[in-house]
Amino acid sequence: MADLKQVYRDLVQFEIELWNAVDARLQAAHGLPLTSFEVMRLLGQRSECRVQDVAEAFGITVGGTSKVVDRLEASGYCRRRPNPNDRRSSLIELTPEGRRLTDAAEKDFEAELDLRIGSVLSEDELETFGATLRTLRAARPV
Repeated sequence: MADLKQVYRDLVQFEIELWNAVDARLQAAHGLPLTSFEVMRLLGQRSECRVQDVAEAFGITVGGTSKVVDRLEASGYCRRRPNPNDRRSSLIELTPEGRRLTDAAEKDFEAELDLRIGSVLSEDELETFGATLRTLRAARPV
C-alpha cells in the first residue's frame, strides 16, 4: 500500500519548491511577485472581474485579494471602474502597462514550468499526472 503521508510530503514539498522557483524568476526578471502575476493573468483572461471573483477563483479571502489588487492598482497595472450592474462593487481590469507586463512575465513563467516539469516528465506522464491532480481536486470531500 502506498504511504499517503509520503505522497502528501512529496506533493507539498514540490509545490513549495515550484512556487518559490517561479516566484524568484518573476521577481528577478520583472520585479513581480507570483501572487500578483497570478491575479494579473486572471484579469487578462476575463473581460469583467470583481475582487470577489478573483477571491473565489483562487480560494482566498476577499480582504487578501483586495490588498493584492490595491498594490497592482498603485503600481499602475490595473484599475477599478464602477460596476454598472452593482453600485456596491467595482470591476477590475488590466491597464495597457499591466497587460504588457503580464505578457512579458508569461514567457518566464512558462520557461520555469518547462524547466521544472516539462523537461522532467514525458508527455504521457504529464497527461497522467494532470489527470490525477484533476481527479483529486474534483473529489474534495464536503
